[in-house]
Amino acid sequence: MPDKGTKKKVTKVGGTEAPSQSKTFVASDESKGKALKFRLFALLSWIVAIGIEVWAIMFLQKPPINTTYLIIMIVVIMIFAIIGSLLWKKANRFDPASEKNKVKFFVQNQLGVIISVLAFLPLIILIFTNKDLKGKQKGLVGTIAIIALAVAGYFGVDFNPPSIEQYTEQTAKVESLMGTNLVYWTKSGTKYHTYSDCYHINTKKTEEIFEGTVAKARELKNISELCMTCEKKAAKEKALKAEKTPEVDLE
Repeated sequence: MPDKGTKKKVTKVGGTEAPSQSKTFVASDESKGKALKFRLFALLSWIVAIGIEVWAIMFLQKPPINTTYLIIMIVVIMIFAIIGSLLWKKANRFDPASEKNKVKFFVQNQLGVIISVLAFLPLIILIFTNKDLKGKQKGLVGTIAIIALAVAGYFGVDFNPPSIEQYTEQTAKVESLMGTNLVYWTKSGTKYHTYSDCYHINTKKTEEIFEGTVAKARELKNISELCMTCEKKAAKEKALKAEKTPEVDLE
């Protein structure tokens, strides 16, 4: 059955359609521009985090050490490290790396973890080796610093890193099923759909449905999985269409 459409509000997301399935995905100039902006802000946030770390290290060299001030600095370092990681991961969705270069792919997608370690590990070592901190004071501040590192590191990890190859494969799959790179998703959805009338996104809770390319679904909502219901429906329609299409005898 063809897509009958939806009665929900449909918002079209801007941007040019991705290349056809026979070509490798290439981020648009608009997407690259947004990625650059997010990366610059991410780097700025990380610089602030490292700068406060250096300040905290210098603070440890001047006894008596105020525990409250030191804890505040640790928390601020964590906040800026997390902000930088979130912005960096968002940038990677707009302009993903290629899996062909394993080292570059890992560094680009997991840079938030690396920065988090750099922002906390030297400070944690100095806290536990500082002779001016008393036992309980050292244990309290050191534990908070370790927890802050763990939290910042968690937000720095990209558990589903985007890649050029992934974008290319997902786009090709949708184009193969539907003949065009056009999908639908909702604000709180975790999958994109090839049919705007799919019952999964036409619930009472749904107020708005977004329409755009596979890349846009990943860029804006980090959605990277196709709805199984839509996939099965599209495959069935494609098979029925192939059966009805008469074969041409070239002899």
